[in-house]
Amino acid sequence: MQILAGTYRGRKIRSSSSQAIRPCSSRVKKSLFDTLAARIDFEGISVLDLFAGFGTLGFETLSRGAASVSFVDQHVDALKALKATAIELGVQEHVRIVNADVSAFLGRATGQFDLLFCDPPYSWLDYNRLIEKILGGVLLAEEGLLLIEHSTQFMFTSSPHYSFHKDYGMTRVTFFKQ
Repeated sequence: MQILAGTYRGRKIRSSSSQAIRPCSSRVKKSLFDTLAARIDFEGISVLDLFAGFGTLGFETLSRGAASVSFVDQHVDALKALKATAIELGVQEHVRIVNADVSAFLGRATGQFDLLFCDPPYSWLDYNRLIEKILGGVLLAEEGLLLIEHSTQFMFTSSPHYSFHKDYGMTRVTFFKQ
């Protein structure tokens, strides 16, 4: 896994051999960032990466000019990889790594983010509640974007915040706007 564009283009993102962490595929990441680049300016934004895993999406935004990224995960291998990548890139002062269950984090989180990535395990049971917790709170800035990666078996077009979705085989990424 490597960063596709920006200041850190071509730099490696640390990972582990853990099967418990499913990183965003390069194909999906490239398409997502092509889509995002047409809609937002990354310069100076704040980003929240929930279920961050190895942080491929968050580190990509830093490379493209984001001011800060907060990564939330509770998997030990993910947390070690996030810290190692931040050190190797020299971006520790722009990164916050939170060791927490995402549901618990959402119950106590403060601050606002311009872009929020959410990539729960495909076996996640209650996407609607997750979306409600994120969009019903104060985490997403006005005009902010929420992207949720999930299986194509789920459709969220009835959400008042639904914007559009893109499919990549069995993977769907749904975009929501605050």
